[in-house]
Amino acid sequence: MTEKTEPKKIENSLFQVRLPLFLGLAMAVGILVGATLFQPSSNNPQGTARGYLKFREILSYIDREYVDTVNTEHLSEYAINKMLEKLDPHSSYIPAKDLTLAHSYLESDFDGIGVEFNIFRDTLYVIAPLSGGPSEQVGIQAGDKILKVNGETIAGVNISNEVVFKKLRGPRGSKVNLTVLRPHETKPVQFTVTRRKIPSVSVDAGYMVDNRTGYIKVSRFSNGTYEEFKSKLTALKKQGLQRLILDLRDNPGGYLDHATRMADEFIAGNKKLVYTDGKGNKYDANYYAKVKGDFEQGELIVLINEGSASASEILAGALQDHDRALIVGRRSFGKGLVQVPIPLSDGAELRLTISRYYTPSGRSIQKPYDPESAEDYEMDIANRYKHGEFFSQDSIKFNDSLKYKTSHGRIVYGGGGIMPDVFVPRDTTDNTNLLTELYRKNVLREYALNYFRDHRQQLENTSLASFQESFQVSETMMQGLLKEAKRAAIKVDNKELKRSEKTIRNNLKAFIARSRYEAEGFYPVLNEIDPDFQRALGLFDQAKHISLGK
Repeated sequence: MTEKTEPKKIENSLFQVRLPLFLGLAMAVGILVGATLFQPSSNNPQGTARGYLKFREILSYIDREYVDTVNTEHLSEYAINKMLEKLDPHSSYIPAKDLTLAHSYLESDFDGIGVEFNIFRDTLYVIAPLSGGPSEQVGIQAGDKILKVNGETIAGVNISNEVVFKKLRGPRGSKVNLTVLRPHETKPVQFTVTRRKIPSVSVDAGYMVDNRTGYIKVSRFSNGTYEEFKSKLTALKKQGLQRLILDLRDNPGGYLDHATRMADEFIAGNKKLVYTDGKGNKYDANYYAKVKGDFEQGELIVLINEGSASASEILAGALQDHDRALIVGRRSFGKGLVQVPIPLSDGAELRLTISRYYTPSGRSIQKPYDPESAEDYEMDIANRYKHGEFFSQDSIKFNDSLKYKTSHGRIVYGGGGIMPDVFVPRDTTDNTNLLTELYRKNVLREYALNYFRDHRQQLENTSLASFQESFQVSETMMQGLLKEAKRAAIKVDNKELKRSEKTIRNNLKAFIARSRYEAEGFYPVLNEIDPDFQRALGLFDQAKHISLGK
């Protein structure tokens, strides 16, 4: 109800008569501008308007009155980033000058060191080294913090995406020295990485392990992932594929539609694959299987670990909830927040979290986070390692309130990531300083390349099957490798050599295979001693029973 009062009679000057016209015109212009630049929600329009006016007012005072000349655009971008830190770990602002580079990871080839990264509180974190890239080959790992690039400190100096790209990308063949701090170590480690072309290929390998078992490695979900996967799957079916190992380890995610289309190849009917839930229902969505897939019946095992995130978790969660696959490995990352890219008027982009992902059973994929202690979120992987989660399933505690059931009634848990059906501890028995140094100084890769060059004709006349079966790293080769290690100032400790020798021989053979057969030879050789992969091979009967509801 509005109180009404009688208006007083006032003598108006010409200015006073025209003033309402001026105000009306100003309001009309304001409405037109505000329609595109400022649209507060219906939840708290007055609070949003006050915050907007306050920010504009302060920025104007700084621009007009502050004692020194300042770059107000930089100030506003700094304020925006600090504001987004109070929301969640994945909302972000990308200035216009960085946008093309930000898109390149998913959409094009480039020359660089091959890592997906995130900047948190002025520190550069490696989300995942790109499979087959130069960083992976020297031993850079998910969770590493890059402190220095070529001796220049980049941690704690308000670093931007643009600066990171400029420092890590460069001419093909050029070298970059990185100072890296591992989550579970106290002293930084030095790495030298040789830049090269980073391809947009995201399905790294697809081969037959035996006459009925196939293996496909998907490193991320980029704009060509589904087509690459479909091609590999078709080729394997022609070779007699009856059961499949799908490797999503260290897959940081990417495009949702490529993950759901892949899930549709495995899940029959029109079952739900994933759904999103946000404020109101504007961004709520349900994704269902739509087509008859090419592998809806065969036994399926999915490998995941702590580096599997986002779209890879959506795929694994859908297959687990519908009892279509046995999930093997360790608990996934837990990234279940949905960002929508919002183009801004100056060409910049706001990636704002607008909803959460849920598996078909209703599990939230997103692990807990507190905007007031965001550092805990970034340190989650390190804390898992510290608490023993990588080595013992018993260290993982679940809340009974987050208990859900699969289609066949199996118990699964929500509250952060996808927990595998079969836990496989991380194998660190071969981890030694010697092995780290051989990777860090690129001795393994360089020796393998030189060996391939010296034996090119012999290797090119050898089939992959023959190479896998008969090629052995000889004692002469080991001595040559250790000689190169000493030249690189690596201390060769006999106890460490004994612990790591099996892995060193396997990895040397794998790098030679990559030089000759690329990924089609690299992964089969690596998998020969991979505990996750070897464990999976013995679990197909269990996978079959799950799909049959037993």
